Amino acid sequence: MKEIAKPVIIPKNRKPGTIHSFFALKFHEGDEDRAKVEAIEKALNKAGVTITLMARDVEKWGQAEIPEGKTLMTDYAFPAMQQCDCNIIEFSEKGVGLGINAGYCYAIGKPIFVIAKTGSDISTTISNLATKVIFYDKPEDLVEPFKQIVKSLQNA
Repeated sequence: MKEIAKPVIIPKNRKPGTIHSFFALKFHEGDEDRAKVEAIEKALNKAGVTITLMARDVEKWGQAEIPEGKTLMTDYAFPAMQQCDCNIIEFSEKGVGLGINAGYCYAIGKPIFVIAKTGSDISTTISNLATKVIFYDKPEDLVEPFKQIVKSLQNA
């Protein structure tokens, strides 16, 4: 029997020099996306960013199920987005859910940082909602830009 998904509770008090971000990407079943997320997360952690990811933190990589009458986006993702300092969207691949994520965060006033592999096509809608778009070749390329983002959000 699978475990039941639980809402994410994100601590309000952050360590100095850190922020907490909701992280979204077009997710596929299997280990390829998991490895991608873990590599990006490692780079973000170096910059002082911790993340919440629905596939890992709520769905437990497919081991937890959403209870009947609940939905991942409205009952789990939106409340988590409200608790975070910002939103990071990996947009190398487009997805409707990513647009919903960006629109919601924009509506509640959360900064939106779009990251994508160099050469990715970023839609006009997403680029208009984004606080900043950052292209990268390898996850380590994200460390320096996010160090600056952490610093700017800490001073806001």
